[in-house]
Amino acid sequence: MRPASYKAIVDEFAAAIRAGTLPAGARLPTHRELARERRVALATATRVYAELAAMGLVVGEPGRGTYVRVRSGYDGLEPSRALPVPRMADLSFNQPLDPDQADLLRLALRNLATSGEIESLLRQDPPGGRRHDRAVVATYLLDRGIDVAPANVLLAGGTQQALDTVLRALTRPGDVVAVDALTYPGIRLLASAHGLELAPVPVTATGPDLDALDELCRIRPVRAIYTIPTVHNPLGWVLDREQRARLVAIARAHDCVIVEDGTYAFLEPAPPPPVRALAPERTCYLAGLSKNVATGLRFGFAVVPDRHIRPVTRSLRAAAWGAPGLITALATTWIADGTVTRLEKLRRQDAAARQDIARAALSGMDVTAHPASYLVWLGLEPHQRPDRVAAALAEEGILVSTADAFATGPYRPHALRLALGTPPRAELGPALRRLRATIEAIPP
Repeated sequence: MRPASYKAIVDEFAAAIRAGTLPAGARLPTHRELARERRVALATATRVYAELAAMGLVVGEPGRGTYVRVRSGYDGLEPSRALPVPRMADLSFNQPLDPDQADLLRLALRNLATSGEIESLLRQDPPGGRRHDRAVVATYLLDRGIDVAPANVLLAGGTQQALDTVLRALTRPGDVVAVDALTYPGIRLLASAHGLELAPVPVTATGPDLDALDELCRIRPVRAIYTIPTVHNPLGWVLDREQRARLVAIARAHDCVIVEDGTYAFLEPAPPPPVRALAPERTCYLAGLSKNVATGLRFGFAVVPDRHIRPVTRSLRAAAWGAPGLITALATTWIADGTVTRLEKLRRQDAAARQDIARAALSGMDVTAHPASYLVWLGLEPHQRPDRVAAALAEEGILVSTADAFATGPYRPHALRLALGTPPRAELGPALRRLRATIEAIPP
């Protein structure tokens, strides 16, 4: 009997898992057992399980084996947000809002409606925005340590669109992009869409392993480095000046573009200079108003070096042209009159208070977090598989994000990321205590 092809084995397992013949939680043969049973090489057996893991059907646990994943839809890169019971708390996504923001919006819209230039909002802005609006953002960025001409600021429909635009312009299918082994999930979606290879860099307690990054750039043709140096998502670190200088030195030595994500940077009250300030000739800085103002205000921007203005502008025009005129008018008004700065201060205070609540509720658990952020990285015990934990929490009305959504390499830590910014503050403590009780009740 001829040994089965690797694809045939993958298809057989996938069909059995989807049909329920192999139920959720079932332990699969070890790599060696599979190789012996199917008369294939050990490397082929490893490839089978790697493909099944990439399909979201199995999960490997170092030292314990490979298991059929709990396919509840509450874990993974794009989880379902429909719960089987009434929702208690959404800890999967940050949507912080202040009580008076609805009134702020009503007032701003009334002011726009009575302005003498309202007709201009019906006309198409140039790709990347009008010079006046770009100048407003450039002035705002001075407080973030970025001194840049308005021409280098390109407005977009949110930070994700800005990231998409920069990657489209500065990379080609097959290019290698260095990323932290745990990082913002949106980069994975864009890499898949654009045919980019993400090369994970191991992480430490204080940032990426820069020796490993340097070695990666020596042996691979790394085109770009994606980094979140200030209030990292999901681990909360803030790279110090020495780390930032080393990152820049590596990028210069290997001629890499740096893509700096500043989405949560406003939460750090005394940040070091942005990477963009240290290497303006090769750094694209991205941020927006989703976390500091409102997620529904799809307004972001990319600060790009002179030599990249034309290709990034063309990319923005081809994709979506830029931020809509009405949103831009609202956003730049709030930036210019100090509303954004005021909201950022309130967010920092709110995030710090929520971290205090989280530390009290999760005391004694494996918690990693910035002291004034909306994110908590919660390590789990070896027997507490994130997919099972997410499903159990969903039954309690609690949504969370599992570690695999943030993992860019084959290793998926036993961990959850908790977003603290959405529930009303008074409800956060009870939700976290319910979460803790549910996790601790999961038997080995």
